[in-house]
Amino acid sequence: MRAAGLDRGSFAIATAGLAIWSMAYHQFGWEEQSLLAAIPWREVWVYGSALFLLIASVGVCFPRTALTGALAIGAYQAVGAAISLPAIASQPLSIGAWYPFFEALTPLAAAWILYALLRRPSGTARAPFATQGALRAAQVLFGLSCVFYGWSHFAYAGYTAGMVPRWLPDRSAFAYFTGAGHIAAGVAIIAGILPALAATLEAIMMGLFGLLVWVPSFFAQPTPDWAKPPQHQWSELIVTLVLAASAWIVAMSFESRAASPRLTFKKVKRSS
Repeated sequence: MRAAGLDRGSFAIATAGLAIWSMAYHQFGWEEQSLLAAIPWREVWVYGSALFLLIASVGVCFPRTALTGALAIGAYQAVGAAISLPAIASQPLSIGAWYPFFEALTPLAAAWILYALLRRPSGTARAPFATQGALRAAQVLFGLSCVFYGWSHFAYAGYTAGMVPRWLPDRSAFAYFTGAGHIAAGVAIIAGILPALAATLEAIMMGLFGLLVWVPSFFAQPTPDWAKPPQHQWSELIVTLVLAASAWIVAMSFESRAASPRLTFKKVKRSS
């Protein structure tokens, strides 16, 4: 069963990695904002929020705490999206201002979907955020995130091309190609055109981005300017894994709608 195995596990591992990064570098797991830099008892909040996310990630892996864990991860990412709003309000046309918002919105949508799917077997699908309409809304939000990521490839084509491995031909073409791929996947998910395939391909593309771009950056000599400092390298790699794992959750949600699997841990029945 995918939700109880690879998909849910990869999502939990990726979000736990974000929590560990936060503890290791004494930074919030969200993009730094001025309001976070100035809060009193900042380190307490940093470690507290990281511990909260770590516990929630572990909770997703167990039957008794999976629902609560999914809700907690969603709440954590909702805070990340909310603290990005002041920057967006001051620079509404800046893609850089929107990027932290969508990097929080993507796993928020995945946690929302996971919660809704886990709710179904309990017979409480009408619970808040677990209706079919709510599930579809989360899928659309994820699709919008994909469109944004694709558009950012076009807006920052030169920067994106610089990250493409040098052994690939025509790096600029790859930047535009992957941007178009993100947009196509997002539109397909929003429109409901082969959405499971679109989300799966999006997950693969994000995973390959981490594997072919961020992992080699740790071994490059000298380290590329776009990968400095190491704190940034680890942050971007982990966030990429979170986004890829989120995409797998979304793909699973479309497959589950078609196959109607029961997203519970198996229980052994004893014969009387």
